[in-house]
Amino acid sequence: MQLMSVSTAGIVIERGSPLVRDLIELLSSMRFAIALLTVISIASVSGTVVLQNEPLNNYINQFGPFWYRVFEIMGIYTIFSAWWYALMLLFLVTSTLLCVVRTSPKMLNDIRQFKEDMREQSLKAFPFKARAELAEAGEAAAQRIGQTLLASGWKVKLQRRESAAGVGWMVAAKAGAWNKLGYILTHSAIVIICAGALLDGRLMVQLHTLFLGKTTFEGGGLISDVPEQHRLSDWNPTFRGSILVTEGANTGTAILPQPGGVLLQELPFSIELKDFIVEYYDTGMPRLFASEILIHDKYTGEIIPKRVEVNHPAHHRGVTIFQASYDDGGSLVQLRGLPMGDGAEAFTVEGRIGQSTTLHRGGETFTLEFTDFSLYNVENLANTQAAEEAAAIAGFSLQNEITQRLGSAHRTVAEAQMKNVGPSITYRLRDAAGQAREFHNFMLPIDLDGRRVFVLGVRETEADDFRYLRIPVDDRDSIDGFIRLRTALADPQLRREAVLRYVAAAAAGQRAELQQALMLSAQRALDLFAGQDPEIATLPRRDMPVLAGLQAVSAFLEVNVPETERERAGELMLRILNGSLLELYQITRERAGLNPAPLNEQTASFMTQSVLGLSDSFFYPAPLTFMMTSFEQVEASVFQVSRAPGRNIVYFGCLLLTLGMIAMLYVRERRVWVWLAPKPDSDTLDATMAMSSNRKISDNDREFEQLRRHLFNQAPEATS
Repeated sequence: MQLMSVSTAGIVIERGSPLVRDLIELLSSMRFAIALLTVISIASVSGTVVLQNEPLNNYINQFGPFWYRVFEIMGIYTIFSAWWYALMLLFLVTSTLLCVVRTSPKMLNDIRQFKEDMREQSLKAFPFKARAELAEAGEAAAQRIGQTLLASGWKVKLQRRESAAGVGWMVAAKAGAWNKLGYILTHSAIVIICAGALLDGRLMVQLHTLFLGKTTFEGGGLISDVPEQHRLSDWNPTFRGSILVTEGANTGTAILPQPGGVLLQELPFSIELKDFIVEYYDTGMPRLFASEILIHDKYTGEIIPKRVEVNHPAHHRGVTIFQASYDDGGSLVQLRGLPMGDGAEAFTVEGRIGQSTTLHRGGETFTLEFTDFSLYNVENLANTQAAEEAAAIAGFSLQNEITQRLGSAHRTVAEAQMKNVGPSITYRLRDAAGQAREFHNFMLPIDLDGRRVFVLGVRETEADDFRYLRIPVDDRDSIDGFIRLRTALADPQLRREAVLRYVAAAAAGQRAELQQALMLSAQRALDLFAGQDPEIATLPRRDMPVLAGLQAVSAFLEVNVPETERERAGELMLRILNGSLLELYQITRERAGLNPAPLNEQTASFMTQSVLGLSDSFFYPAPLTFMMTSFEQVEASVFQVSRAPGRNIVYFGCLLLTLGMIAMLYVRERRVWVWLAPKPDSDTLDATMAMSSNRKISDNDREFEQLRRHLFNQAPEATS
């Protein structure tokens, strides 16, 4: 039997407008609160599944133009800051608060009551009941039973009743009645947590835009040039934004991202970055980010030194300063422009990160945008040579040789081996039509699979991963040997000279017919590799924008050589191609005033990697590349600044929620009644006992049996 049930109906008002009465009844009803909580939960799940506040292009690529627009109208990309989400939270707070107001008085009253007016007939309806005959006086038995229950931790109340048979006694006891307080605490906690979340959310910003004439800023330029209608004053009670401070600079304006633009939040102080500190493990992984800052108070003029670390924020005037990230503050870099096959001369260009410069190359105009500079780059340099050798045991395949070396600069199936590979530069090269590609080049050569190579990365959009080109170092640990070879490969006269040298060395003393055949094969192989053979136009391209390198050689063999002989022909053509390229490399060294490369293992390794690098270079989407030669680093810290008075409110709500859940889950409410009635014409008492509990668990049976024995002095067990 349940002593009290919580009604799902709302507050019923007898007077007033029917519309207002119905509205209050709906808002205060439990069914409305549960329905609203369900909708908020579904919306929150959507906001967790769909990444929030991403660039719009990412959503277009993911969902397509139609669904992108639909989800944008619904606010899926900014659910937690959407007006309808805040409105639902506001309704949930109101509904839950009304539910608490409606049910709390009843529950508090139930906690205080002992329900001693229970009748004997009602006791017989309980699932836990027992009867016994006690040879005691009524008051003495009531006192004894009451004291026994008190000793066991129960709260007891005795009631004396007059009846026709004499004076009867009702012993009413309760334990765990505070279980109902858990309901009040948990529902109050929901109200408090939601109120704190609303306070720390976008509510204040939305109030500024609705009533104070503030609008989002959608343009660019300097922060100091942004008009006043896009700025929030420093008395704004709650905000959360980011602020970038370069070394030596002083900044007091944070940026608050908004749908479609930003708002600027003035701070009651400005932040000056004295030093940005990064510490690394032996593996090159960072272990500490910290900023030494000076806080300049705008009201008192006081200068306060602070240190901000990850998980160790600084505080001033109610604003918390977190170390969120770091960035480049406008480092000065010097780049060397290297041609990728057009025969132009190398040149030097200088600029700062965040700036751009205009270049003129071969009648074309390019804009070089200095995007980013990174002093440290931690990469996985696990050796994959063993994996490649294991794959080679299965036999030679020209197609596999090509595909294994295209794509990522470093493919690995071995255990991760993290190492700092030095500085890198990221830049964009934009053509006259406005099309731009992003490039990521490392300054120093990297040891990959036992070979030293320069790594050049490129991607079409920010949503793509970088694809890397490996370029082997020459005997001077430089990229120049490869660049000279790439330029010479585009020169027909130099290719012809390299073929003549190769034939003279490989077929010396042979018949003229054999020399002529070898010359034709070598010329064909070198022209195919350079992408300048007349037959290339008839070969299958397989959707490749350029047919050159090993891809052109493979396509030629596929068309002109039977499948049964293709493997042997491929090996022969690669041998001829390697020999011709070696002679071409020797020619470039002579013209550069260098001694011929010795025919040793180092030169052989360089040529092997050069063949692969040259083949991939035909797909490099720019006529030139830039290698960083020097730099002057300027660091910047990215701080998150927030004023969150609702945080302590949320913490208090979480405490109440924890206490309420403990009360509801671990506190078991029980009530016991013992009715002692005198038997007519006898000195004994008829004792009727009953117990109720708000939970159906096995402990109830055990506890009731113990109470029966103690209270009835182990009287014979009664039927139940």
